[in-house]
Amino acid sequence: MGRDLTTALGWAATGTALCASAIGKLSEDAYGAASALPGWTRKHLVAHLAANGEAIGNLVHWARTGERTPMYASPQERAAGIERGARMGADELTRWFTRSAADLAAAMSALSEEAWRTPVVTAQGRTVPAGETPYLRARELLVHAVDLDTGITFADLPEDFLRELEQDIRATRGHGAVPALAGPRAEVTAYLAGRPATGVTTTDGGLPPTLPAWL
Repeated sequence: MGRDLTTALGWAATGTALCASAIGKLSEDAYGAASALPGWTRKHLVAHLAANGEAIGNLVHWARTGERTPMYASPQERAAGIERGARMGADELTRWFTRSAADLAAAMSALSEEAWRTPVVTAQGRTVPAGETPYLRARELLVHAVDLDTGITFADLPEDFLRELEQDIRATRGHGAVPALAGPRAEVTAYLAGRPATGVTTTDGGLPPTLPAWL
């Protein structure tokens, strides 16, 4: 993977702007309507993104201070926070998303070069340098901007991010688990993420298998 810190921070900023633009156009009723993720409304999805901003902020705090600060206290606490957010009014939930994104961006901008190298532990139990957190945030924002189902598609995401995401998903799924594919990069990446895609075939022209949602 060829991403650098500056590029990943830019992707996170782009994802924040895309989500904010989509959310800002939602009425209360539209906010409570279904997202593209089964079982989740748009409110659930925005609550997840708001909480994720705070959770990654915990890792940034860990990197800055050396104080071990897990992303979430527990899986149960994470789920409960999303449910609380899903019951908020539209204005309150939007303020939470805006505040958590701004706080995270400010915290990241204050990290020293040395702090970016500090090992931290993700919610999945992976130990990574803090320099991975901007990409972790970016992929949440950019993929879920599409999941908000307001008209944003994978074709609206940065081309270099799509290349990185495709490699990331293939590595996570296992390189032997997905056949060689043909189609536009945005659609191939959507397919690999387990999202609706058109024009994607195997290289011999067949239909690829259905994949479960990733992320």
